[in-house]
Amino acid sequence: MKVIIVGCTHAGTAAANQILAAHPETEVTIYERNDNLSFLSCGIALYLGGEVKDPQGLFYSSPETLAKLGAEVHMQHDVTEIDSENKEIKVTDLVTGEKKTDSYDKLIVTTGSWPVIPPIEGINGDHVYLCKNYDHAKKLFENAKKSKKIVVIGGGYIGVELVEAYNKQHHDVTLVDGLPRMLSKYFDEEYTNRLAKTFEDNGVNIQLDQMVTGFKDTGNGVTVETNRGSYDADMAILCIGFRPNTKLFEGIVDMNKDGSIKTNDYMQTSNPDIYGAGDSVAVHYNPTKKDAYIPLATNAVRQGTLAGINIFAPTIKYMGTQSSSGLKLYGKTLVSSGMTLEHAKSEGFDADSVTVEDNYRPEFMPSTTPILMTLVWDKATRKILGAQFMSDYDVSQSANTISVCIQNENTIDFLAFVDMLFQPQFDRPFNYLNILAQAAVAKSN
Repeated sequence: MKVIIVGCTHAGTAAANQILAAHPETEVTIYERNDNLSFLSCGIALYLGGEVKDPQGLFYSSPETLAKLGAEVHMQHDVTEIDSENKEIKVTDLVTGEKKTDSYDKLIVTTGSWPVIPPIEGINGDHVYLCKNYDHAKKLFENAKKSKKIVVIGGGYIGVELVEAYNKQHHDVTLVDGLPRMLSKYFDEEYTNRLAKTFEDNGVNIQLDQMVTGFKDTGNGVTVETNRGSYDADMAILCIGFRPNTKLFEGIVDMNKDGSIKTNDYMQTSNPDIYGAGDSVAVHYNPTKKDAYIPLATNAVRQGTLAGINIFAPTIKYMGTQSSSGLKLYGKTLVSSGMTLEHAKSEGFDADSVTVEDNYRPEFMPSTTPILMTLVWDKATRKILGAQFMSDYDVSQSANTISVCIQNENTIDFLAFVDMLFQPQFDRPFNYLNILAQAAVAKSN
């Protein structure tokens, strides 16, 4: 069987690895328009902030590695047309300009996503940057060396991580966002207010609840204009979200209104010979039991692996996602899984939440650390819908526990008394997750 993989970052690499490990006799051909693959864009802020010294460490595979496994890898090749009826694609070599046609038995769409670039005056200027791939990372690193003032537009995960990274490198940083709170998609107001104060205490200029209206090139920099003011910068960086890169497949496979490709439980599209994975496809979001567009590397690797398994026969179903995620800012760990109360109510749930702040282990220990934590549940069924955690203590794995609870449709009553270890070095007789759920039970009874 011949399999063509279009695009090769996380999902494409995972699919190729899976196919060639389990079925080495398969003819696998990869077409990637960039000159690199498998770049972990989530590490860009670590590189810019100096924690990762060598950006080559952010690659976990290479064309040579995949070729050794048996893949035929074509870098800097752009797939320009899909003929699904005849199972053929048209490809252009971006270096030589040569065009050719190739054929497949099965096709895997892993074309990923691209930053949202709204039609704002001056947005394509020389001093306005994107943050997505390795080429972007190199430009952001090199140009920052000669830049003092940096404006980051967008208060999501990538935006706030870039703000911290540049702030720690002693740049004058301003964060601009159109919403009243940063990270409002993931965390409640108490969390984001504390985070905003941490940023401000470290000298970051926070400008929220204002929309960017234009970028004015000043020759050696740019002025970011908003509906409430203007901010001079040497660099302005767009971090306002991503869109699925799926235009090539319009009219060929079924898509959602946002352009994400629809797949079944086995990562198969509406065309039985075309599979999809990663940022180009929708996910099944378990808290709402609906499709959603959630571009995360975790989803991409999982979906790519499943596409590589199921392309031979429907074997393992995709379990969906809780959109669990986390970040570390100024030593604080912030993690979440599932929905906030605001999100749950917007989806029609009669939901409630409780917030508790308590030390993670007994006060008789030489030290302990408080954890701010929130649990969200459906009042009708008592099922857990989401949770948030913030602490100087590493609470990252708590999001994974909550993720499993949502996946398995566990209730607040279950989490309140489920067995967890106790040892004063690690926690209390009731783990802080038990304590949080017990507070939910007390509120709901």
